[in-house]
Amino acid sequence: MRDEDILTGALLEEACLSLEQLAQACEVSFEWVVYRVEEGVLAGGGAVPSEWRFSSRDLWRARSIRALERDFDAVPELAALVTDLIEEVQALRARLRRAGLE
Repeated sequence: MRDEDILTGALLEEACLSLEQLAQACEVSFEWVVYRVEEGVLAGGGAVPSEWRFSSRDLWRARSIRALERDFDAVPELAALVTDLIEEVQALRARLRRAGLE
């Protein structure tokens, strides 16, 4: 692996989205994101919405929650719980692969 590849990966991990950028990427309203941060379904960080920053993981999580709400008419809390379980399954599968047990 070249040094440039490692740097690029690190930069992407450190990139943060604003509230507006996250809402646009998920095709939802600002209010949709604000409500889910206030309910603890999404992590925003910062004291006020204008200070909130979201990682690529938050983007994946928001898109997953939105899809579950849309496709299954799930309430935000249920969609967040299902997303948590999906993340846990993915983490366990990754551990199995690393251990050579899959």
